Order: sequence, then structure tokens, then C-alpha cells
Amino acid sequence: MEHSKATQSAIAKAARRLLPFLVLCYMMNFLDRVNVGFAALAMNEDLGFSPSVFGAGAGIFFIGYILFEIPSNLALQRFGARIWIARIMISWGLISAAMALVTGPTSFYLVRFLLGVAEAGFFPGVILYLTYWFPARERARIVSLFMAAIPLANVIGAPLSGALLGLDGLGGLKGWQWMFILEGLPAVVLGLITLAFLDDKPAEAKWLSQDERQALTAELEAEAEATKKVGYQGLFEALTRPRVLVLGILYFCFVIGLYGIGFWMPQVIETFGHTPLQIGFLTAVPYLFAAVAMVLWGRHSDRTGERTWHVALPLFLAASAFAWSSVSGPLVPTMIALTLASIGIYCAIGTFWSFPTAILTGTGAAAGIALVNSMGNLGGLVGPALIGVLKQQTDDFTASLLFLAGSLALAGAIALLFGYAAGMLFTSSRRGKTGRKAAG
Repeated sequence: MEHSKATQSAIAKAARRLLPFLVLCYMMNFLDRVNVGFAALAMNEDLGFSPSVFGAGAGIFFIGYILFEIPSNLALQRFGARIWIARIMISWGLISAAMALVTGPTSFYLVRFLLGVAEAGFFPGVILYLTYWFPARERARIVSLFMAAIPLANVIGAPLSGALLGLDGLGGLKGWQWMFILEGLPAVVLGLITLAFLDDKPAEAKWLSQDERQALTAELEAEAEATKKVGYQGLFEALTRPRVLVLGILYFCFVIGLYGIGFWMPQVIETFGHTPLQIGFLTAVPYLFAAVAMVLWGRHSDRTGERTWHVALPLFLAASAFAWSSVSGPLVPTMIALTLASIGIYCAIGTFWSFPTAILTGTGAAAGIALVNSMGNLGGLVGPALIGVLKQQTDDFTASLLFLAGSLALAGAIALLFGYAAGMLFTSSRRGKTGRKAAG
């Protein structure tokens, strides 16, 4: 019993210390990735970008990101999270600020590609890092809290980006140039702080008592040993096993919707004739509701031990909402539909990451989590580009929104099939009945 109390105390301390800082870092990460959607409100006209050029540039980020994702996560495992996460943040912050130097399609594509290279490994690296600190029974809640950074980044960043666009002409720079500079450089500062603030593993954390360090380390080591018996720990296994690849396909369909709304929602709202600042505040509304809902949904998943339906149901909600938004007409119904779509996407994403972390450990976790994220982020390459083409061909967003709806509905169907194929693997209860089947 004392062991359990020490473990829970350590988990609570780790959550209080690590999560607020990691959430702040991820907020800056996601903001620097998608603020190009706001820049497009002025940048596209200034530089003569068509919707297809913008869509391709928004998506080309993911080529560099995907190519370096697995090597980056393996490097994190080798050099330690503290050093590697700091390296990622400093390099991405500098390159994000360099977006202010873009002068045409070629430089736009180049800087977006380099930004993807710089950011590669941050998200899967943090997911891997969280497995070093939190047992599987806590992960839907913990990952949901961490990933609340995405909607929060938009709640804060959308009005901020809209306001920064209003600096047009200050110091001879365009508003979108100021936006990239002022939103990129904080990542460099946070990267430097990371070097002093993060500890790689509980055994190194001086802010835990000796009993807490030993208890948490013992539980995590026991859990890792149990996962070895039913999951994948080798590099080759993690990169080739059908279950891991299916998770990648599921996440691919998922990410199409995630970045579809992130890159294009400001332009959907712009069709109603609002100023950049008004668009910023309106864009923040769906994300505010999503941030609250995803944390509550993750807690509910951990409390019940159910995973599959906690992923599938929100995806079906998001698909239905996108389909509704394509025909919703006036601003208010459109905003309601986009809010429901955002809630669905973000409620599903936190629980989704309990899937791969339940079947991967060791080097297999480093490589497998990165592979799933890489396959998923192909959706970030394909989705924005296709939406740009559809928008240019049809001159409205109806076909684009239906495309997002179809992708998310397919993701929900795959989640159900995957969950049932895995049996009770992802429906473990808090009372200790893991119900895991042998991994195939």
C-alpha cells in the first residue's frame, strides 16, 4: 500500500511539474506549424499565391517532417529527452521566424520543408518521454492534457495572429512577417529553458523523494517487462507489424481532418467578410470548447478503461459535423458545425495515443510511435494540398469539407475494426484486469 501511495504521489508531482511546461512548448510548436493559415489572409495576396500553391506549401512541411521523424526519435532515445527536445525547439524557432524572409513559391516551399525537418521528432518524442514517467493506466488523461496544447494554441494564437497581422507597415515589414518573427522566437527561449528544466527519467528527478523515485521506477519497469511479452520491443518488429501499420493508416485519415481544420478554418470564416482580428476571435471559439472536452473525455477513458469507442465515437461526430458545415449556410450554424468537428477531433486524439503506447516498448516504442506519427502526418501533406485543389476547382469549400468528413468517418471505422480485432487489449480496467491478448 505504501508503494502505491508513493507511486501516486510521484505521478501527481510529475504531472504538476512536467505537463504545464510541455503544454507550453507544444502550444508554441503547433502555433508555429499552423500560423501559416493566418498568414495566408495577407501573404497570399502580397506574394501572389494561388490556393493550390498555398496548399502545397502548407503540406510540404510534412515531407521533411516524415523523412526525419524516426531518426529523430531514435536520437532522443540515445541522447536523452532533455538535450534532444531542446535541440528541436531551438532549430524550429529560428526557422519559423525565417518564414518572414519568404518572397515567392520557391522560398515558401523551401522554408516550410526545413521547418518540417527541424520539428521532426518533437511530438512523438514527447509521447515517448511521457511513457518514461506515467503508467499506461494514466496515459489517456495525461496525453489529453498534453495535447490540449493544440486547441489552446489556437485559442490564444488565433486572436494573437490576427492582431499581429495588424502591424502591417511597422518597421517596413508586412504584418504576416511580424507574425512569423514574434511567434517563432519564443520557441528558441523555451528550448534553452528545457536544458535546465527537464529530467530524462524519474530516477534523475531530485524533486521526487527517494521512495517516490524508487516506487515509480519499479512500476514503470514492471510494466515495460509485461509489455515485452505481448507487444513489440525491437526496431524491425515495430516498423513491420500489421497492428502498428494499421494504426498508422488510421492516424493518416485522422490527421487529414486535424490539419484540414487547422490550415483552412480561418479562410472558411473569412468568406463571411470579417477582419483578420474578428476571424482570430471566431477561430478561437471551436478550440476553446475542444480543449475542455478533450481533457474530460481522456479522464473518462482512463476511469472506465475503455479505449476503442472513445476514439471512434468522436471521429464519427467530427465527420458528421464537417458534412453539416458544408451545407450549414449562415455564420452561426457554420460555427456550431466547426465547433462540433473540433470537439470530435480533439476528443479522439488524446485517447488514440494510448493504442501504440500499449503495444510498444524500448527501441520499438521509439521507432513505432514515430512511424505511426509519420504515416499519420502524410495526411498533413495530402490533406491541405487536396483541399487547395478542390477549393480552386469549385471556388468554395463544400467539396473540401465533405472530403474531410469522409476521411474522419473512415478513421472511425478503422478504429472500431482495430479495437475489435485486438480483443480486450485496449479495454483494460483500473482494477488490474488488463485482458491483453498476445500480439500478432
